[in-house]
Amino acid sequence: QVQLVESGGGLVQAGGSLRLSCAASGRVSSISRMAWYRQAPGEQRDLVAAISKGGDTNYADSVKGRFTISRDGAKNTVYLQMNGLKPEDTAVYYCHARDRVGLVDFGSWGQGTQVTVSS
Repeated sequence: QVQLVESGGGLVQAGGSLRLSCAASGRVSSISRMAWYRQAPGEQRDLVAAISKGGDTNYADSVKGRFTISRDGAKNTVYLQMNGLKPEDTAVYYCHARDRVGLVDFGSWGQGTQVTVSS
């Protein structure tokens, strides 16, 4: 199993920046993909950005050009650099890891970190 711990959320004014971190532990060698999702009150949890084991990335259209996902393999940590933040980016941000054991994929979630963008 994979354990995830997020950090870096907070309150920021519109136009500002934050960097979220997600540290993985446990069965890290089998992780095939890590991603950030977010969930605003009353909304579903949506994908923000993802990075594969090979380094391929993909982003939600709403954050392209503003957010960057990256990873530090030595630290088993994934980052989400968020620039040009907007009030509509306000949400709880969750880290997710997909790891594969044999032919079976497992998913793990972090506890979430609140990001609030004031106008």
